Amino acid sequence: MKKSTRIISTLCLAGAALGVSLGALAQTNSANSNTNYTAYAPGSAYFDLGIGKSDYALGNGIGIFGAEQGDTSYSLHAGSYFSTNFGAELAYTDLGRVSRAGGTTNADAISLSIVGKLPVGTSFNVLGKIGTTWGRTKVSSVPASGVVSGDDGGFGLSYGIGAEFAFDPKWSAVLQYESYNLKFAGDRTERVGSTTLAARYHF
Repeated sequence: MKKSTRIISTLCLAGAALGVSLGALAQTNSANSNTNYTAYAPGSAYFDLGIGKSDYALGNGIGIFGAEQGDTSYSLHAGSYFSTNFGAELAYTDLGRVSRAGGTTNADAISLSIVGKLPVGTSFNVLGKIGTTWGRTKVSSVPASGVVSGDDGGFGLSYGIGAEFAFDPKWSAVLQYESYNLKFAGDRTERVGSTTLAARYHF
């Protein structure tokens, strides 16, 4: 119940960011005409490299075998805005490896998302995204842990929220949280999150 509430809350935040962006579309066209940053222009594209921390919020397991853990995560995003406020993004995220259930758990994900952007001033964006992810997972465990071992993969929901600060006409820093619903052995779907800080290049 607690995990479901957290997922719903995060989805609401992502949806709110997208909704606010839609409502601000007409107003931001004139506001953006005064900025020197191409990051805010319709038709602009970008890619970024990020590093951060994953969050394996996996609910099954017994005793010490059920701990929530994280590892260093790495991400690559590439996208383009087809209007002032909306665009599409393709991303790859390596969610790292954690020791769990007497073995290890690791995952990575490829995501395709619709992204929303709300400029605040001339150098700051509020970001939101929602889309689909194809994820791969691999789990090893001891039999007494209650965690099923094996490899699995498939599609699931992904979403995220973040903030972007443009410190140069071509470069910005992006801090964001992304969440992925991934399939695990034993016919389970669980959430794995990642918080990253990225350097983004615009062209």
